[in-house]
Formats: sequence, C-alpha cells, structure tokens
Amino acid sequence: MRVVIDENSGFCFGVVRAIGEAEEALRRVGEVSSLGDIVHNRVEVQRLEALGLRTITHNQIDTVGSGMLLIRAHGEPPRTYELAKSLGVSVIDATCPVVARLQRRVREAYDKMMAEGGCVVLLGKRGHAEVVGLTGQVGDDVIVVEGERDLEAIDFTKPIYFLSQTTQSIELFNHLGAEIKRRSECAEKVTIDDTICRRVAGREPLLAKFSKSVDVVVFVSGRKSSNGKVLCEVCRRANERCYMVEEASELEAKWFEGVESVGICGATSTPRWLMESVACAVEQITK
Repeated sequence: MRVVIDENSGFCFGVVRAIGEAEEALRRVGEVSSLGDIVHNRVEVQRLEALGLRTITHNQIDTVGSGMLLIRAHGEPPRTYELAKSLGVSVIDATCPVVARLQRRVREAYDKMMAEGGCVVLLGKRGHAEVVGLTGQVGDDVIVVEGERDLEAIDFTKPIYFLSQTTQSIELFNHLGAEIKRRSECAEKVTIDDTICRRVAGREPLLAKFSKSVDVVVFVSGRKSSNGKVLCEVCRRANERCYMVEEASELEAKWFEGVESVGICGATSTPRWLMESVACAVEQITK
C-alpha cells in the first residue's frame, strides 16, 4: 500500500499569517479572543484553544475588555472595528491581504455603480464570514449569488459589476459571468471582475491530477470550510472514490479494501500535521 500526501494541499498564505499572528500574541499575553473560528477546521481550533485562544461571537466583543481581539483572515465589515474602538478593545487585524484588496474593490465597484445607477453582484456563500465582511463594506447593498437560479434577483436593465468571494470556483464564476452578459440588455455595461485568489484556485487542476494518480482519495477538511467543499468536489470529479474526513477517527477500513494507493489532501484551512496524522492512520488500518 502506497500512502502519499499532496504537497500542494494545506494552509494558504492568509491562514498561515492569521495563525502566526495568534500564536505570537498568545506568547505575549497568554489569552486572545478570536472573532469566530480562526480557521474552519475544528481540530486546529482546538489546538489553538489549548494555547489560550478564546473563540467568541460578535455579541461577546464587550467581554474582551482590556484583552486583545483577533480579526481572522476572512476579514470584517467596518462596523466591527467601530464597535471594538467604542469599547476600547485592542484589535489584531489578521485579514488576508487578498481579502483586504477585495474589500477595497467592492467599495470602488459600489461607488461606480451608484454613479451609473447599477448594482454590485457577488458570487459567494451567504453568511460566510468573508462575504459578510465584503457586503458590509457598502452597507450590505450587494446582491449575493450562489448559483444560476439566484440571478433572478438581478435587474438586467441596469449596469452590473460582478465580483467573487476569493475562494469560489473559477469555472462557476466564468459560467455565471457569461450568463449575466447574455441576459443583460446591454452587455457592454457589465463588468466582470475576477477576484478569485489564484493561490487557492490554482490548486484545482493540481488536485484533480493528484486525485487521478491514486486509487482512493481521503480529503481532510473541516465541514464548515467553504473552500473545502469546493476542492473536495474537484477531487471527487477526478476520482469517485473520494472521502471527506475531519480527522483520522472517521476513517473506515472498507474504503481501502483491494487498493494499492491512497492520496491524502486537504483544504486551504487544513494543517499539514493533520494530514500527516490521517496518513499514519491509513497506514495502520491497511497493514
């Protein structure tokens, strides 16, 4: 049995940066409050909580007091910073630079559409932390679409500016962009602004190739990870024998019966140590 870990999987730059900021602050002050899960991976969050990280909700910001509040890589709308300032809470801003640039582009797109009587449309998962932070840049005056049927909410007689959450599928973005242009009364007034992070999107063809190179794929990801769902589906399209797990305890021996190779890969929110743990468990199961 050959068990191999995909070298292109694991934490993206933004997550590495946010966790590094958290660990450095924990070494200095002992306890830090993260506004929401610092990463959509339950096992990694538990590791950091053991070091003193406290995960809180927006309704608990007033409990931070003189402590430190971490803004995770997904970013936050301006109202969150205003609330923290009003409460005298110190903020560690670990917003991913790619997300921060997209926040600026959303504001610029909104100003442009307001001047032209148009609307801003964002491909993204409703309620996702990044999307909340993006739409909140302009008072939530953005149409969020998750698929083609959501395009019904758009007024195609007006100018349209179409952007995307950084971790969405390029294939879906291109499809919806083409459909928006097709339906628009004036395609020249449709702006398609591809804001998908290439450090993330570039993994799709690599993961597909990796998945085809093995008999069975074990995709390691937190179930709350939007990126994880997208990338796992990429693997499943390339290899139907693809299974998602959050940790090694979820592995089932029957998955590996009669196979010669198993590939371990994961989302941008999956730590390398966790993939290594799953790989070791697979080796034990298949001995």
